[in-house]
Amino acid sequence: MKPCNCIQPCNCGSLADPRRRSFLAATAAGLAAAAVFPTTPAEAALDPDRRRFMEEATRLATESVQKGWGGPFGAVIVKDGEIIGRGQNRVFLTGCPVYHAEITAIIDASGRLNPKGLLGSDYGPGTMLELIPRPADSPDLVPERAKMLKGCDIYINGAPCPMCMSAIYWSRIDHLYFGASLEDTSHIGFSDEFQYQDFRLPWDERKGIAVTPNFERETALAAYQAWENKQDHHYY
Repeated sequence: MKPCNCIQPCNCGSLADPRRRSFLAATAAGLAAAAVFPTTPAEAALDPDRRRFMEEATRLATESVQKGWGGPFGAVIVKDGEIIGRGQNRVFLTGCPVYHAEITAIIDASGRLNPKGLLGSDYGPGTMLELIPRPADSPDLVPERAKMLKGCDIYINGAPCPMCMSAIYWSRIDHLYFGASLEDTSHIGFSDEFQYQDFRLPWDERKGIAVTPNFERETALAAYQAWENKQDHHYY
């Protein structure tokens, strides 16, 4: 077996185990497929009673617990009164620490809203990467960005962790509805609230992880320069 190139001790050697290779392949396939959860029938107009969306997010969360797939978290993404994305925590099922409900709901919704591949220069109308003007009151210095999930809402049975909150921002979702608070989540043993607190601290004072900022900065900036030199910027 060829040695790996990891700079820290790792478990790459365990990939020789055919069972582990099979597990990782299945996990990767599940992420790539994106549209994992079935959608509900389309509705003519937005239902003013949004409780049913939270009930569905909670059902997904409860199912994850009951089947041992992951933590008690579920999410749905809604567009024009229709659920277009479902997600639930599947960390135990996949062994992947970022397989959170919000992330999987975003992947599911994105797969449904993208009717064609997005590689190359095919970023035109009908894709999530279609450029739209920034809102009039936006502090964003870029005049246009990709549409992403603009026009959608997300319903989550618990307040999102910082990772998922960031994903929601990047997705340009219009409205976030969540049920249980960060304090509620902390009481059942999850550190979401601590992470939000830790993020407020300077890099050298964070308790969650050791951080070395500006490491080999000049080397790293080469990729930024490549972006600056690119003629056809497509901001997302």
